[in-house]
Amino acid sequence: MTITTPLPHRRWIVAMVLGALALPLTSGARAADVDAELLNVSYDVARELYKEINPAFIADYKQKTGETVVVKQSHGGSSKQARSVADGLEASVVTMNQANDIDMLSDRGLITPNWAKKFPNGAAPFYSTMVFLVRKGNPKQIKNWDDLAKPGVKVVIPNPKTAGNGRYTYLAAWGSVLKKGGTEAQARDLVTRIFKNVPVLDTGGRAATTTFTQREIGDALVTFENEVQMVRSEFGDNFEVVYPPLSILAESPVAVVDKVVDRRGVRKQATAYLNFLYSEAGQEIGARHFLRVRSAAATKKFAANYKPISLFTVDDVFGGWKQAQKKHFDDGAEFDKIYQPK
Repeated sequence: MTITTPLPHRRWIVAMVLGALALPLTSGARAADVDAELLNVSYDVARELYKEINPAFIADYKQKTGETVVVKQSHGGSSKQARSVADGLEASVVTMNQANDIDMLSDRGLITPNWAKKFPNGAAPFYSTMVFLVRKGNPKQIKNWDDLAKPGVKVVIPNPKTAGNGRYTYLAAWGSVLKKGGTEAQARDLVTRIFKNVPVLDTGGRAATTTFTQREIGDALVTFENEVQMVRSEFGDNFEVVYPPLSILAESPVAVVDKVVDRRGVRKQATAYLNFLYSEAGQEIGARHFLRVRSAAATKKFAANYKPISLFTVDDVFGGWKQAQKKHFDDGAEFDKIYQPK
């Protein structure tokens, strides 16, 4: 971003920049007191989650080690964020919503190839699924993936090329046909018709939520269960959550960015940060934010946040993320053939 300002304001610019540089230390830690500074590069709709995770981790780590850690956040479309890290954004950890983005960073030599074995559950402390947010009363009677393809229905979905939830939505719709015994041609037809009903293709999940809730565009928003539940909690009776009978399991994998933490000397703190996500405290925070968690105790405590739903995985239907990426989302692949910009 380029900022153009008249010359007399240079001192104001310097003051503003210095103030901005001080912002990460507003938790009460002075620069001289900080033992480590971490940057968590994450996906678009995880802002509120990590706003709660970070101070809880900082306090826990301080109590256990006596060290003061500062954690910064960066959020955007998952694939867009991964590309930023590949292009030089110095993430200590990445907390994404699909393994494909972390695999790309591993292929670039930033993350160890066996990253998914470094933490439990395939390095995914949380998971979610794709559901629908509709307007009060569900006037278009949207109940299943087929309903999103009906004439006259407008569907808000973030761009599958840049956003993990857009990618999961695409695969959930495609897979819903195959899991019912349909053919690839039938799946392609359904997804084509759904994306013909998309009035605007935002780059990230939070932008798509804003388009639907604040700009009042569309009859349905398709995104992560935790995102639609948070919207439902905030806006009350303006919206309803609809669970299709079948959807996709959407894991939120995490990894230490090995090349960065070793250069900065913060591997110990970065590893502790990701381990905290698996702690009972971290799992409870995830459950409060409507993420499905690995802890049986937290799952039971927040059982009211979850509704039973049949889920299939990317491995089950598409042979894993690498195959799904190549067939559906690489340049010139299925999505590029299906989607025609308006």
